[in-house]
Amino acid sequence: MAVEPTAITVSDRHAGSDRDDRCRLCGTPLRETDGESPSAGFCSTGCRDVAAEFGTNADSGPDDGTDGVTVADDSRPGDRPTDPQATAATDGEERRNGTARTFFRIDGMQSAIDETFLESVARGRDGVTDAEASYVTETVRVDHDPDRLSTAELEDALSTVGYTAYLREEATADEETGGTRRSREMTGLRKRRSEDMLEMRYVVGVVFGTFLLLPFVAVLYPMFLTSFTDWGAISHFEGAFTGFSGPLYLPLFLVGTGAILYLTGGPLLRGAYVSLKLRRPTTDLLAALTIVSAYAYSVLVSGLGRSDLYFDLTILVASLVMGAIYYEATVKRRATDRLTDLTVSQVDTARLYAADGSTTEIPVSDLESDDRLLVREGERIPVDGRLAEGECAVDEAVVTGESLPVTKREGDELVGGSVVTTDAAIVDVGERTTSSIERLTRVVWNVQSADHGVTRRADEFAATLLPVVLAATVAVGAGSLLTGASATTTVLAALVTIMVASPWALGFATPYSVAASLQEALERGIVVFDETVFERLRAVDVVVFDKTGTLTTGEMTVREADAPDDLLAAAAALERRAAHPAAAAITAAFDGSTDEDGRPARADGGSAAADGLTVRDFQAHATGVEGTVDGRSILVGHPDLFRERDWALEDGLESRIDRAREAGRLPVVVGRDGAAEGIVIVGDEPRAEWDETVSALSDDGIDVVVLTGDDGTAADAFARHPGVDHVFAGVSPDGKTAAVERMKTDGRVAMVGDGTNDAPALAAADLGISLGSGTALAADAADIAIVDDDLAAVEKAFALARAARGRIRQNIGLAFVYNAIAIPAAALGIVNPLVTTVAVVAGALLIVGNAERSLVD
Repeated sequence: MAVEPTAITVSDRHAGSDRDDRCRLCGTPLRETDGESPSAGFCSTGCRDVAAEFGTNADSGPDDGTDGVTVADDSRPGDRPTDPQATAATDGEERRNGTARTFFRIDGMQSAIDETFLESVARGRDGVTDAEASYVTETVRVDHDPDRLSTAELEDALSTVGYTAYLREEATADEETGGTRRSREMTGLRKRRSEDMLEMRYVVGVVFGTFLLLPFVAVLYPMFLTSFTDWGAISHFEGAFTGFSGPLYLPLFLVGTGAILYLTGGPLLRGAYVSLKLRRPTTDLLAALTIVSAYAYSVLVSGLGRSDLYFDLTILVASLVMGAIYYEATVKRRATDRLTDLTVSQVDTARLYAADGSTTEIPVSDLESDDRLLVREGERIPVDGRLAEGECAVDEAVVTGESLPVTKREGDELVGGSVVTTDAAIVDVGERTTSSIERLTRVVWNVQSADHGVTRRADEFAATLLPVVLAATVAVGAGSLLTGASATTTVLAALVTIMVASPWALGFATPYSVAASLQEALERGIVVFDETVFERLRAVDVVVFDKTGTLTTGEMTVREADAPDDLLAAAAALERRAAHPAAAAITAAFDGSTDEDGRPARADGGSAAADGLTVRDFQAHATGVEGTVDGRSILVGHPDLFRERDWALEDGLESRIDRAREAGRLPVVVGRDGAAEGIVIVGDEPRAEWDETVSALSDDGIDVVVLTGDDGTAADAFARHPGVDHVFAGVSPDGKTAAVERMKTDGRVAMVGDGTNDAPALAAADLGISLGSGTALAADAADIAIVDDDLAAVEKAFALARAARGRIRQNIGLAFVYNAIAIPAAALGIVNPLVTTVAVVAGALLIVGNAERSLVD
């Protein structure tokens, strides 16, 4: 994909009424421009160029995984439903033409095999048209006919053999608003109960196991040691169990170990059941074979009065494997806890505005389409609607990605999730009482639910090794019968073969290695939510960066100013009343602060002070501000604003404006009394680490693409970098998602972003990475969150992924240490509980020691 860097501008999207006539790239309704039809089915030349580079489907928009079912992205900011059959239903459903789409969270999902099983359960129900599960997000998305199968019936059907299903919307019902949606789901009451149960299983294994292992340590192990040595006190244990009858000690071990087998080993037994039902061997099946065969063997020999009891093998294996799974779950919980301080874009309450001016706070879910709301300055608009009266400025960056607030007047549409930055807004609630944030969340859910987790390499080993274990068991059993052994002896020989040959430690090595990798990433400020991330990260071919707030700081500052000091002070006095990043930058630069000599400070070393100036007749325009400052007419803003108001612009100033734009800066013209007198150049600076990060990724053979909602000039600096392969400018959020979808046809794509408007693209990418400065929805959509807002951590994540692969491979190899000790011992006829315990401990210690080594320096 590497070509010469290019900067391509994509036009803004426009709503349209013809829903079947959409842009072939981003799905925007096609419209006529200056009397001409759009080019070749695209809404803009930019979309056409993106499609020419990455390809597109001939007659469809981006693949959102909806399969004809109405979902949140079916209505974009400013749109109104045009299909009378399309309605938003309650109880977690989205409906169209009689088909409902419902999202469930499933407690108990641990691997890709769980996805396949739950999909088969859902699809086996009458009335279900499709089902997609993802253990990565612990969700199942089901399309069904609600008249034939209700949501409650689906919930009951999916709550089977240890899984617990509930509506995803209800995941946060027991929690106070705060943190990200993902973190609220992961800390909700039901989820806590699930984790408490997992902890209880682990504690049972440790506490009961420790108690039951005492007789082994005190008597049985020394007794078996006498077969290898008669050293000192060890000789006194020879024949220690002689004369003891099995029934005397059988009840203690039978009940105690049985409780551990059922409680601690329960998830392994369930995994084995699912594995057998689907005929897909997994590590759970291998571990279950070991603990069940050891238990069955011990019960049989207890009845025969023998002392070669392997109850300890059941206890140790069940406790170790579940301990690793519990450790992994604990690390994931710590990861979600790191996200609770991110911005929350979702609004849960609204201020109902009555005719007499009084207000009442109510839940957003109780709003109706004819309600009127009061949204104060600095607050988020809860749902989509229209401005009922007056005028205000609104920051829509959270949804649209535009960095400057937009002036709204009576009758203009307002986007739910956007922020009122000046004055207050009286909002008439729209026909659909939802916000664009809420619908973006639905888009994220749809993409996430359709994204299956990657099958773990250990499960692939299990599928290969299980036939070997079974063949060995059959061969030993057949050989025993052919030599004239009894049925009991034959069964015991087969059980011993399973105990020593089954590589159960794969079920321990994999989750422990994953947990250790996730923990190391967390310590470096990189939150990874699931074990497939490192594997997917290693497969990435393209990294797509959002520009504003990701490659740049996202904070506007004055970079240069060339104007009289008193004019700059007057401009700052005006901009104090405006609400956009450029205004804040100008105000901060010329707000009357003093330098070390007590003189008014200017960003460029001059002096200007806005304090003490009198402002009258202030007016805010879409591209600037104007007013009277100390009796003189002042205008500050875009050059086009000066042209519109017939203020003089000198040729020299025009050339400076052009140069600033070419450098990716924002030129702000300042003037008074009908003529421009100077310029203030504003811009958000590239992050200090962006060059090194891009270069490192490029050196690793990864293509780098930059997407931005800003114009082409703002992205030129990135286009010139030798490590950047493509730059696409002026791209809307839907355009970003579409571009990512198209890039995925040529390779695996990772998307790095920081805003809610990036969330669908983050979710659509094979791997989403959000920076710590980002919004909650971006973090929810991403697979990796950089909590310390450190762009360099992106490359560190790739380095960790590469190192993690080597460590997991090493630990998978170490998982066979148990078998390397136990199998030869069995072949020599010296296998006993002491030997298997030594093999278990040796293998486990080697795996833990290797996993705890630092991955990278």
